[in-house]
Amino acid sequence: MTNKNKSQKNGKKKVNVDSYELVTNCDFKSIDIESLIRIIRGQKVMVDFDLAMLYGVKNKRLNEQVRRNIKRFPEDFMFQLTKEEWNTLRTQIMTTEQSGNKTITLLRSQIATAKDLSKIRTLPYAFTRNGIGMLSSVLGSDTAIDMNIRIMRVFTAAHQIMENNAILFKKVLHLEQHQLETDEKIDLIISKMEERSPKMLPEQIFQTGCVWDAWAYVSDLVRSAQKRIILIDNFVDDRVLSMLDKRDDGVPATIYSRYYEQFQTDLKKHNEQYPAIEFFQLSHKNHDRFLIIDDKVYFMGASLKDMGAGLCTVSEMQISPEKLLKYII
Repeated sequence: MTNKNKSQKNGKKKVNVDSYELVTNCDFKSIDIESLIRIIRGQKVMVDFDLAMLYGVKNKRLNEQVRRNIKRFPEDFMFQLTKEEWNTLRTQIMTTEQSGNKTITLLRSQIATAKDLSKIRTLPYAFTRNGIGMLSSVLGSDTAIDMNIRIMRVFTAAHQIMENNAILFKKVLHLEQHQLETDEKIDLIISKMEERSPKMLPEQIFQTGCVWDAWAYVSDLVRSAQKRIILIDNFVDDRVLSMLDKRDDGVPATIYSRYYEQFQTDLKKHNEQYPAIEFFQLSHKNHDRFLIIDDKVYFMGASLKDMGAGLCTVSEMQISPEKLLKYII
């Protein structure tokens, strides 16, 4: 009796392993193939149960055909995952499905061998781009061939995107490098300018006619204040108000001076528009002029409004502001 007759007598139909019966009726066109491409060992691969799902066959059948043609699948075409790699991948897959990828979850639920990933006994195989291309030669179904074409196109598109991104990355890197070089040049220029610029020395002398230098120096002192500015000067006018307006917001300014009706009018108009400057009349005559910036006291060789008009000096003193104010108030 022939093998064919024996099979018919036993009521069993002989199975041709080269023919594959679809195990799902879902629409494979709706699957995002790119989401099934994994990065393992630094290269893009797809695992066997995902490929079996896409081809519409059982995972067991797919691996049987691979084993029958194992010579076509060298290590750069296919490799088996280690336990650590499989545990990591399984966690990633479960997290992805819990996030709402309903299409893939539905498809897997219809494939017995991949319904529950925790029940997979054999460590899965990963197929590289070349390995996936080789699968089309060992899986003869039309579904497998059509799906293989789709998968290979996705791999090709992804490769092109990576190349384009690499070019873009190089351009951005070049721009960043150019920007760094430009910043270094700017820093060098600023450094040279600062080296040649006048320093805020504790003592400064201005020759007759150096009105701008004196004005700039005192303006820098005013701008440096963080807590308070107190001017003690017998003779002040609207130019002094303009200089004190260079202080930062929130820094109070106070003037101790002699009473002049015109200055009081100027001060009133000023305070209506700008942050107020307090005024206190000196209780007695004062020959010298002083400028208090925070906790430092500066001796002013001339009234603030006349700085630089004649030879004058600005010198930082060692006395505390509180001690000086005791003599003034």
